[in-house]
Amino acid sequence: MKLQRKNRLRALSLGAVAVSSALALTACGSDDNGEGNANGGSSAAANASSVKCDDAKGQLLADGSSAQKNAIDAWTKVFSPACNVQINYKGAGSGAGVTSFTQGQIAFAGSDSALKPDEVAASKKVCDGGQGIDLPMVGGPIALGYNVPGVDNLVLDAPTIAKIFDSKIKNWNDEAIKKLNPGAKLPDLKIQAFHRSEDSGTTDNFTKYLLATTPENWKYSGGKAWQAQGGQAASGSAGVAQGVKQNSGAIGYFELSFAKGIDTVAIDTGAKTPVKPSTESATADIAAAKVIGTGKDLALQLDYKTRAEGAYPITLVTYEIVCDKGNKADTLPATKAFLRYIASEDGQKVLAQNDYAPIPAEIIAKVRTTIEGLS
Repeated sequence: MKLQRKNRLRALSLGAVAVSSALALTACGSDDNGEGNANGGSSAAANASSVKCDDAKGQLLADGSSAQKNAIDAWTKVFSPACNVQINYKGAGSGAGVTSFTQGQIAFAGSDSALKPDEVAASKKVCDGGQGIDLPMVGGPIALGYNVPGVDNLVLDAPTIAKIFDSKIKNWNDEAIKKLNPGAKLPDLKIQAFHRSEDSGTTDNFTKYLLATTPENWKYSGGKAWQAQGGQAASGSAGVAQGVKQNSGAIGYFELSFAKGIDTVAIDTGAKTPVKPSTESATADIAAAKVIGTGKDLALQLDYKTRAEGAYPITLVTYEIVCDKGNKADTLPATKAFLRYIASEDGQKVLAQNDYAPIPAEIIAKVRTTIEGLS
């Protein structure tokens, strides 16, 4: 017992040291962004001591949403050294994550879209006696980042955004953009609209916003795959952000945590003041979300058409997808321990430090209860 306690204390000590230095590199979590968070290290080191490892051991393979990759990285830097469990999260996109999960290749998946009926059916083949369920864990705004020299405070509305990404508006000095930005010096510069090249829950949520708010200008069915013609394709949120940063005249959609050093659009929702993406403005929108999942599934319905003051309309919630029953015995303890930590009060605090929005209290309480019942 003394030896176990000594090893446990040593692991926690190493975790605190690793976190305090590593999180300084990861306000955006990964090497794609490279800018640190001034507050992340000390708070992350402090909450390492609250991780409950139980029988967690070994390695967890996971994949999915690139939107939450920065959050996963930040969480892992606390959890892994505390519990001596390696988290290998690829972040190849929501579509890839769900496919890998339903094929039994990973312990859990991250997805910015809830499971569809056919995906639930497929999950029953790998969840022995159960099925895949959606656990909302990460919230945040989908920022529209842009690179237009001389324009610092760009305002756009839903119809204009739809026309830009459908190649109907081609130049930055278009009359529709001028009308929304009467004081700006808009250049005669070609627009380069960047979208995701792979199946993406971020794409799904972005196009849900367009379908909900301006269906007359967005004639596509929506979903994880990009459907509009034209524009520039890039892999992952990091790839889209990099494309915007490197190309004059570019605009693209990605999570706020990928927007370091990139100007972001304020959305004219019909409220008195256009709304910029922030953790606060996203939380204001997510707080109005409704649970529409059944049983242990906690899928949410977001309000993309909000006109509430200070509520940012292009938000997403990333789910951790796991079996409610029939999880693999060798990975279940580590899966529960990791999910328990990221859903905890300390785990959710990490989100705000990394430009994500914590899940509202009433919803995350249900998530915690569901995690304890996983088997």
